[in-house]
Parts: sequence; C-alpha cells; structure tokens
Amino acid sequence: MGLEGMVSKRPDSVYRSGDTEAWLKTKCYEEVDFEVAGVQLKPGSAPLALMATRDAERRYVGSAHIALNKAMRERLWAKVQEGKGTPPKGADKPDAEWIKPGLVGRVKTLKREDKLRHATLQAIREAKS
Repeated sequence: MGLEGMVSKRPDSVYRSGDTEAWLKTKCYEEVDFEVAGVQLKPGSAPLALMATRDAERRYVGSAHIALNKAMRERLWAKVQEGKGTPPKGADKPDAEWIKPGLVGRVKTLKREDKLRHATLQAIREAKS
C-alpha cells in the first residue's frame, strides 16, 4: 500500500499526544544499495554519509547515520582521504567532503520514500567494475 508503517493500539485506549504504551507505531524499513558520494562532518554532531543513486543520473538521495564496524569505518575514512570527488545532482551541502565514485553503501531506510528518512549506513563495499 506504500504506507510508512502502522499504528497498533489497545482497544480501550483514547488518543493522547506524546509517547504512550497504549499506542505503538511500527515503521516499515527496507535495505537499499546507494553510492557513498561523500561525508558530512559537523563539530558536535555525528558524521553522516551522503548517498546518491547508482545510475547514470547520480542523483543525491539524502544522508545516513554511519553504523559501520571498525574495519568498514576505516575503509570509509581512507576513501575520504584518497581525494575529492564531485557532488551528485541535487546536492546542496557546502560543508561536505565528496569522494570519488566506487563505494557502494547498504542503507536501512523507511520504505518507499523519495529521500532517505531515518536512514543508517549498515555496510560498504567496493563497486564492481
């Protein structure tokens, strides 16, 4: 149906704004592969991976929190240090560090959204040539 999720509630409960144990929202997530196009490092904030489509258009789709194991984090930072890449279409991030294409990231995100929402970068791998 293309829904973000569903709400479950106790039959005898009435709606109240805010957190409650009587009403629970379950979100629908999916895992999708995108190009890791860059990273955004802001002082006082967790670093974000900036993601783009893997097609010829190479369109910016949003950012994802980095949830990688130590070895994958080190590979990502090595790629950032290698050199600068160009931003994908639609990216307006002047403080971003863009990397050269070639790194694919597995992103967990809310299902059926145009832009990434509640996204986390789960894994990275080199793109197959």
